[in-house]
Amino acid sequence: MAVADAQHPAALHRQPLMPDLLIAALERNLDQPTVYLGETVLTGRQVSEEISRYQQALESVGLGRGSPVAVLALNRPEVLFNMGAGMLLGCRTTPLHPMGSLDDHAYVLEDAGIETLVFDPEFFGERAAALAERVPGLKNLLAFGPPPEAGGALDYIARAATFSPRPLRAPEVAPEDIPGLAYTGGTTGKPKGVMGSYRSGAAMTQIQMTEWEWPERPRFLMCTPLSHAGAAFFVPVLLLGGSLVVVPYFEPGLVLRTIEEQRITATMLVPTMLYMLMDHPDFATRDLSSLETVYYGAAAMSPTRLREAITKLGPIFFQYYGQAEGPMTLCVLRKGEHDVDDLDRLATCGRPVPWVHVALLDDDLRPVAQGEPGEICVRGPLVMQGYWNKPEQSAETLAGGWLHTGDIARQDAQGFYTIVDRKKDMIVTGGFNVFPREIEDVISAHPAVANVAVIGVPDDRWGEAVKAVVVLRPGETVEPEALIDRVKEAKGSVQAPKSVDFVDEIPLSPLGKPDKKTLRATYWQGTDRQVN
Repeated sequence: MAVADAQHPAALHRQPLMPDLLIAALERNLDQPTVYLGETVLTGRQVSEEISRYQQALESVGLGRGSPVAVLALNRPEVLFNMGAGMLLGCRTTPLHPMGSLDDHAYVLEDAGIETLVFDPEFFGERAAALAERVPGLKNLLAFGPPPEAGGALDYIARAATFSPRPLRAPEVAPEDIPGLAYTGGTTGKPKGVMGSYRSGAAMTQIQMTEWEWPERPRFLMCTPLSHAGAAFFVPVLLLGGSLVVVPYFEPGLVLRTIEEQRITATMLVPTMLYMLMDHPDFATRDLSSLETVYYGAAAMSPTRLREAITKLGPIFFQYYGQAEGPMTLCVLRKGEHDVDDLDRLATCGRPVPWVHVALLDDDLRPVAQGEPGEICVRGPLVMQGYWNKPEQSAETLAGGWLHTGDIARQDAQGFYTIVDRKKDMIVTGGFNVFPREIEDVISAHPAVANVAVIGVPDDRWGEAVKAVVVLRPGETVEPEALIDRVKEAKGSVQAPKSVDFVDEIPLSPLGKPDKKTLRATYWQGTDRQVN
């Protein structure tokens, strides 16, 4: 064995991790525009230099490997600089969702043991001050700009500007180290901090680069929070020689205008965002012909509305399926696999990617027969380390050496998975198991329906009764009995809703998913049963 190998045996086979990939992506695009945000246009070199300055600013207040940091901001360039700085320092970073409540944010800060809060003073100055009073563990408040007079925050931008850029270097971290905590949406109880790993982040990027269908040199529109999904798209886009166009927040008119004016070739939307775009009056007047790929995921898509989108925009849709515990991409449905003549195909989440082990298992961890419902279970480098400070829930979710996703699916003869519902959303009515997703797909196919959520509500006779909560399209009407009969004909009387309520909107979680816990609570109040 050579002397160098004897001194550094672990380094010999060390895989490139996310910090390495970030540096490589920037170095490939030193003199090319990489980020467009409002009037700001930044090359790879400029982003690299700013990341270096922000890294030194963090070091100057005592941060280093493993330091617990949270971020609360709308989309702005400094969010990317801070993200890269934290990554290259080896900090443990937790994003706070901009739409979260004070209670939500305080819970996450306390649960994650956050000591440093980075925030946007223009939009979140009052929230930061309130959190500083409420969370005693906060030691540092770093503001993107002049901070509020009260609260003792530091002007992070001004501090970073005092440093000269230096070459970027990846931190010495192990693949199983934790780069951050991603908190679940909390629709089934208190949010849980998902412990990712550097290995998981690298695996996610590898799968995106190999399995996802990208435009050549993508011009990617980011209209979701950079602090959450920024790294997931920023590194692949730059590795492909592309650029990121960022808007501060999602607003349908703004997004449609940006696609037209910036000639966007790719973007990512959750289903609710796509529905809002298609229902916006500007959808029919804007030139969206530059779009080559629309990635979608994070929640169930109505097959009927997906077919509508494909008919209007063309075969440009690519679905990814994953969750915080196995981020982004356990299964994919490619653009050419979206068959508009087959609603069953459009209801699937695609087929498993070959870089992880995916199986449909019963409660005894045995594979189910083809066509039978089973829980999607996963093994591989993408899987989380566990839940932060929750050993019992970690053991339950990772029981038997599998990540139990909580999603129930069926596999067809071609290998496509159709998620019939969340395991915890299953309705037990009169002793029969009913999966709301299957009912929602039937109801959403009615031309008058814009959106629908199906839940179980208390019933003296059946224990739970099936209820459909429906949002109608503007100017449309339909009788409840017509929707009930539609389900009865397609799925049988057990699956058919006992009642239909029409509402103006369905509550959403901060991540844009239907918040069925909140929806169920309106019907279960006053009962002695817990709302999951």
